[in-house]
Amino acid sequence: MDTDPAALYPAHLATLVERATRALALGGFDHLLIAAGRLRYRFLDDAPYAFVANPHFRHWLPLTAHPDCWIAFTPGRTPVLVYCQPDDYWHEAPAAPAGYWLPHFDLRLIREPAEARAELPSSGRRAIIGEDNSALADLLPNNPDAVLNPLHYARAQKTPYELALLRAASLRAARAHRVAEQHFREGASELDIHRAYCAASGHTESELPYGNIIALNQHAAILHYQHKRSERPPQSRSFLIDAGAQVHGYAADITRTYAADAGEFAELIGSLAQLQQNLCAMVRPGQAYPGIHLATHAGIAAILRAHDLVRMEVQSMVESGVTRSFFPHGVGHLLGLQVHDIGGFMASASGGVLDKPAGHPYLRLTRTLETDFVVTIEPGLYFIDSLLADLRQGPHTGAVNWDKVDRLRQYGGIRIEDDVLATSDQPENLTRDAFAAQL
Repeated sequence: MDTDPAALYPAHLATLVERATRALALGGFDHLLIAAGRLRYRFLDDAPYAFVANPHFRHWLPLTAHPDCWIAFTPGRTPVLVYCQPDDYWHEAPAAPAGYWLPHFDLRLIREPAEARAELPSSGRRAIIGEDNSALADLLPNNPDAVLNPLHYARAQKTPYELALLRAASLRAARAHRVAEQHFREGASELDIHRAYCAASGHTESELPYGNIIALNQHAAILHYQHKRSERPPQSRSFLIDAGAQVHGYAADITRTYAADAGEFAELIGSLAQLQQNLCAMVRPGQAYPGIHLATHAGIAAILRAHDLVRMEVQSMVESGVTRSFFPHGVGHLLGLQVHDIGGFMASASGGVLDKPAGHPYLRLTRTLETDFVVTIEPGLYFIDSLLADLRQGPHTGAVNWDKVDRLRQYGGIRIEDDVLATSDQPENLTRDAFAAQL
């Protein structure tokens, strides 16, 4: 298996050229223009938000922090890169263009963003992909569905180049996860764990693919817990970390949950870990992803019954919605240039929507898996006060072992997440391989 991005990039670019040529023909366009994007500034302020390049731009080039650049592709011609390198003594300007990708582009160097207009096609039908603030004179992003739909649909299937970067991102994240767990074991605060994670991953906070979830104790019951408390709790009973890393714009998305001591919560983590691995084994071509989600609910029901949390039959628990009180989110999503990669609901390359299963509004992927899809598998089991209050007032309250549920509230909840590649053979678990490489 070749893991060198430089060796894999030419074939990746050839795939993008083929996809773009087909998409332009379907939409009736002559040129594809992709804006990296521009800096956005806070309201009534001169401080910018952290810049993240348009994912379509990053698909073609490993340039993640380069505003005011453009790609122009016309079928049959070498792609043009308009590279903005301002003469700026207030900030560090982008370095001179260099890298394995450079020989594959017709480079046009500019010093001011407005100079890009003279380097881009001046006639013909232009499909312009970007945000509104990327408008350049008469070039207004139109983001035509006829072009975007086939590009978004195809993006689920990763090239060998993309898979190499996703594996590298997993290694980077797994190394930092090991450090974060050690800090938890030593009694560190959420903020200290977060700082240790960033240092170990080599990322600043703005470079992370998403905001780290660093949750001690009851905070693990908040699915997207957004704070990092600086104070150490009197006792750290449990730790949920949902944290990733990125390499050239490709993300890892990993979650682990730990118990401070042996006991019923640690046993519950063990049961969910076994379920999670069974679900990862389902990541195969031809598997409808909603089937994995529904299998998750059946597995959660079996855990609730086996641990004497809910005294109902498994099927009844699922059909009545009781499992949704403990597992309210979807089991995962596509992963790639975006943590929640686009195209997860598309019925075909021409568009359309594949509906979510009734009663499961938060599932982020409804497509049937194909070879070289990368997805997350992240079952959870939580003790969320508002959901438990509804369950307590509902018709199945008598089936719940409330004494045990109330004891477990102090731990917040559990989520275990791996990034998994569908192959023509056994699924490749990028996350488990990355953790094994740390030993």
